[in-house]
Amino acid sequence: MARDIPDLSPLARTGTEIAVRVTPRASRDRITREADGTIRVYVTTPPEDGKANEAVRRLLAKALGLAKSRLSLVRGQTARDKLFRVEG
Repeated sequence: MARDIPDLSPLARTGTEIAVRVTPRASRDRITREADGTIRVYVTTPPEDGKANEAVRRLLAKALGLAKSRLSLVRGQTARDKLFRVEG
C-alpha cells in the first residue's frame, strides 16, 4: 500500500465500527494511526455538500481493502469525529 495509507485490513470484518477524526482541506490525502489507536484521516477535499465525507470513505475503504460501498457513515455527517460501519 501507499506510504500514507496504513494497512487497516484487520478491521475489515462485517459489523465493525471504526471511529475516525477527520481533517478536511489537508495538504495531502493520508491516514495516520496514533499510539492510543485513534485513526486520523486527512483529505484535501473541502467539507462542502458531503464531498469530504465521500473522500474519507474512499480513502478508508482503500486502507481496509474493501469496496467503498461496504462502508456506511453511521454518525458525524457534519462533525470532525465520525463513525463508519463495515457492512456485509
